Amino acid sequence: MPSSDLTTSGLPDAQAPDADLTTDRLVLRPWTTGEIAAVQSGDRLAHWADDFPAEGDRVIAGFIAENPSALGEYGQRLIIERSTGLVVGAVGLFWPPADGAVEFGYGVVPSRRGRAYATEAARAIAAFALTAPGVDKAVATVELSNPASVRVLEKAGLRLVGTSEGLATYSTA
Repeated sequence: MPSSDLTTSGLPDAQAPDADLTTDRLVLRPWTTGEIAAVQSGDRLAHWADDFPAEGDRVIAGFIAENPSALGEYGQRLIIERSTGLVVGAVGLFWPPADGAVEFGYGVVPSRRGRAYATEAARAIAAFALTAPGVDKAVATVELSNPASVRVLEKAGLRLVGTSEGLATYSTA
């Protein structure tokens, strides 16, 4: 990547316009470097839901800052509520795949839970993952103590493939 395409932090400054995934009620788009910086510094942006970022979003922003490739086409995205334009969570792939499987994660802020946004985002990112080269399945791991997240994956069409130490792994295949 030419140096003119990088910010001083080493993260890409812009994303391809076709990188967005759109569902009935959501847009899943890559984070911008400004959003990552704002989350890390504790600043608030006008296009965020009042309770964004949640703790998991702060973790993902830190992950992206340390792994700039996580902003690639098969990386991390924000969940935007189409009806308001507000960021209400995050979803993304942990690239690259291993043995044909790519892991994904998701989170929706408390004010938007119970609307099936997490299911809609999980279904979209899993379907998108299956279009990627070298990917045969998308997987997600959840804590068994979090039944809401288990339901999200089941409703998104994934099936339980294993449990270990309080964790459950779900897969598209």
